[in-house]
Amino acid sequence: QVELVESGGGLVQPGGSLRLSCAVSGIATANSDMGWYRQAPGKERELVAAINGRGTTTYADSVKGRFTISRDNAKNMVYLQMNSLKPEDTAVYICNGKTVRALVWEDYWGQGTQVTVSS
Repeated sequence: QVELVESGGGLVQPGGSLRLSCAVSGIATANSDMGWYRQAPGKERELVAAINGRGTTTYADSVKGRFTISRDNAKNMVYLQMNSLKPEDTAVYICNGKTVRALVWEDYWGQGTQVTVSS
């Protein structure tokens, strides 16, 4: 059974920082494409950052230079360091894992963690 469990969300003032964690079980982060998505009220889910099996990272233009995705394969964890947070970063942040099983890509999602940026 695959499970992705996020933690680390909360309320932070503009300009502050948060570090989100995603505990992964059932798939190996080392062999998977891992990502963080976010969804704000009334908006579509969007990709924030991703890291593939080779360690290559990609970021949404809106977070480049402020957010950093990383992973610890020994612990099977994925992280999102968020700095210089803005009110528009307020959303539910959701961990995603993509892996190949029997030649088929499979997609797994966590439940999400709320991030609120407000003074």
